[in-house]
Amino acid sequence: MREEAALPATAERAVAQVERRRHTLASRMAFLIVCVAIALTTLAYGTVHSWALGIFAVSAAALVCLWVLDGLVLGSVMLPANPLQWPLLGLIVVGLVQLLPLRTPSDAGLSLSPVRSISLDPYTTRLVLVQVAALMIYFAVVTVFVDTPRRLKALVRMITIFGFLLAIFGLTQSFTGDGSRVYWFRQLTQSTAFGPFINRHHFAAFMELAVAIPFGLLASGAVESYKRPLYAFAAVVMAMSLVATNSRGGILSLGAEIFFVVVFAGVSWRKQKKEQPRSQRIRATLLRAALAIALVLVSIGGALILSGPEVFTRFLGTPIAEDPTTGRAHFWSTTLNVIRDYPVLGSGLGSLGVIYTRYDTNNGFYRLEQAHNDYLQTFSDAGIVGAVIGLAFIVILFRRGFARRETHDKFRAAVTTGALAGCFAVLVHSLFDFTLHTTANALLFLIVAAIATQDTRVNTTHDFRQRRRRSRSKQTQSSDQAVPATPEVAGTVSVST
Repeated sequence: MREEAALPATAERAVAQVERRRHTLASRMAFLIVCVAIALTTLAYGTVHSWALGIFAVSAAALVCLWVLDGLVLGSVMLPANPLQWPLLGLIVVGLVQLLPLRTPSDAGLSLSPVRSISLDPYTTRLVLVQVAALMIYFAVVTVFVDTPRRLKALVRMITIFGFLLAIFGLTQSFTGDGSRVYWFRQLTQSTAFGPFINRHHFAAFMELAVAIPFGLLASGAVESYKRPLYAFAAVVMAMSLVATNSRGGILSLGAEIFFVVVFAGVSWRKQKKEQPRSQRIRATLLRAALAIALVLVSIGGALILSGPEVFTRFLGTPIAEDPTTGRAHFWSTTLNVIRDYPVLGSGLGSLGVIYTRYDTNNGFYRLEQAHNDYLQTFSDAGIVGAVIGLAFIVILFRRGFARRETHDKFRAAVTTGALAGCFAVLVHSLFDFTLHTTANALLFLIVAAIATQDTRVNTTHDFRQRRRRSRSKQTQSSDQAVPATPEVAGTVSVST
């Protein structure tokens, strides 16, 4: 009898141990680095230069050290079980295969410095691999250490507050300069700056991700009434800054994002509220639509007031322009020729800048580094294998994200809706630009994707604790109970040290 009574106590101690697995000093430092990295990678020109990428890689190595230290302190290391990590790992494997010396010099198709690797630009491929590996580490750290509702809320607030401040900075810079300088002192020659980004389209993509979170919370009604004006003001300012970039892809993506939220913000609650009258559901949908229209009108009006009517001259003048695609049609057709010649494994990650001149039929005055379409460039750099990996990432993201929205935790469902909307907007924008090639945007995209697909640890724990108390009372009343299984933290795997 003593042994039987001791068994439930052992299981209870295991449950308590899992619940107490938060938070060591190393865990807190890792979470702090993630939050700080969102800001610093953005302020460092989007982290596109070698020195910034080097610091970013060092910070990822520091996260690994903190991760191991946390495991040593607690006696086990938590490994992520988010399926989104597998496409990222697959992309790294493709890059490593491309570095193998499997090509004869005559197959490279280059007149100078023939290479033996599959990648026609092995140096850039190595840099891309370091960048992807660092991003994957950040994604895994978010999956492991954003493990409570409190940390989820802290991360959401950080993204919202920083997005708001960045929007203020971008708007201030836009009406005090002509877009030819970054931080008012770095002169640009071939691009238009906005905020800390050298390319205004990349600022628009960052805002698409940042504004999605407060908009999702507002549309889902998951914010306390006294906080709604603050979230609404932050969302409007971020949307205004996006419109002020005059990025056609950004404005279209913002519209797609708003449409996504209006359609899906209340869908997850229909299964739990079948008894809700149809008229009430229609009223809720119309309310979300009115909120979306108000956001659009206020954003456009604010952009007109701050930047004047010329903010829309490029967008409205597109139909009569000589080339409505601003050269993109030529870039895309040339990239398709690259895909035709390297269909399976591509020409190498990041190699388009080297191989493009071989296929370019123009005068070659401009050197193209990116295809201005992330889908075509993925196909060009990694071939069919890379395209399948990218498609798998998108399918897993939305399939798992929609599954995570089916919860009684209204805040979690709202955050997931906003996160998916932000990812959807960036994926739409990627049809016209190369927004995810900027490290800051790729980092925020993966963090938002991790939020959308995170496991149930970030849900409100009140219901679980209530069930646990009831289960404990039943176990004490009965002496003949089966041995409960040791609990497992959803979405992670514990490896004892």
